[in-house]
Amino acid sequence: MLRLAMWLTIAITIGIVVALLIPSLGFFAEVPVHEFLFGTRWAPRFADASFGVLPLVSATLWTTAIALITAVPLGLGAAILLSEYAPDWLRKVLKPILEILAGIPTVVYGLFAVTFVQGRLFRDILGLETGAFSVLSAGLVMGVMIIPTIASMSEDAMSAVPRDMRQGSAALGANRMQTTLRVVVPAALSGIIAAVVLGVSRAVGETMIVAIAAGGQARLVGGPLEQGQTMTGFIANAALGDSRVGSLEYDTLFAVGLLLFVITLTMNFISIAIVRRFREVY
Repeated sequence: MLRLAMWLTIAITIGIVVALLIPSLGFFAEVPVHEFLFGTRWAPRFADASFGVLPLVSATLWTTAIALITAVPLGLGAAILLSEYAPDWLRKVLKPILEILAGIPTVVYGLFAVTFVQGRLFRDILGLETGAFSVLSAGLVMGVMIIPTIASMSEDAMSAVPRDMRQGSAALGANRMQTTLRVVVPAALSGIIAAVVLGVSRAVGETMIVAIAAGGQARLVGGPLEQGQTMTGFIANAALGDSRVGSLEYDTLFAVGLLLFVITLTMNFISIAIVRRFREVY
C-alpha cells in the first residue's frame, strides 16, 4: 500500500506535466518561444493578437515581492516570540490563533484587499491617488496570508535546536536576544530558508487574491500603486471565458500555466540546494 501511494503520487505529477505540456507544444508551434518570454504586450484575444508574457510576469513579481517584504519580518518575529520568549501557556494560545489566518478562504482575503486596504486604507485614510486595484494591496494581503506558513515552519526549526546550545551561549554571558540572533537562528537557518521558499511558492501560485485585488489589465507594472494582471489572475479569468477548446487563445492558459510550473519547480530546486548547503545536524 505504501509503494502504491508512492507510485500514485508520481503518476499524478506526470499527469499534470503531460496535461500542461501537450497544449503548450501546440501553442509554441504557432508562437515563437522568444516572443512569448520576452514580448512586452499581452493581448491574446485581440484582433492584432500579441503573446508577450512579461506584463503578467512583472505583476506576479511585484505582488510576490511585496508579500515577502510583509510576511518574512512578521513571520520570523512571531516565530522567535513563540520559540524563545513565550511561556508554554502563551504559546498554546498564540499559535492556534496565528494558524487561523491559514484557514481563512483566499476569496475573503481578496475582498478584504479591495474593500478595506485599497478603498479605506489607501484612498480614504492615507489619501493616496490610486484606482480601484493595485498590486500593493494584493501583495500586502497576500503577505498576511502566508505569515502562518513562515511563522509555523520557522518556529518548528528553531524549537528543534538543542537547548544545550542556548545554555552554552548564556554561560558565555550572552543575553536572550544575542543567543537568539547569533546561535538559534543560524542553527535553524536551513528550516527558516525552507519556510521562506514555501511562502514564496504559495505567493507565486496564489490566485483569488490577485484575481480580485490586483486588477485585470495586463501591462508592465512600474510601481506598487499600479494595477496589473498576474499569471494566476489571467488563468482564473481566461478559464471562465468563451475561448474555443483547442484554439490558440485557449492554449495560452496552458502556456502560462507551464511557465508558472517551471518557475515554481526552479524555486523548489534552489531551496533544496540551499537547505542542503546550510543544514546542520546535532
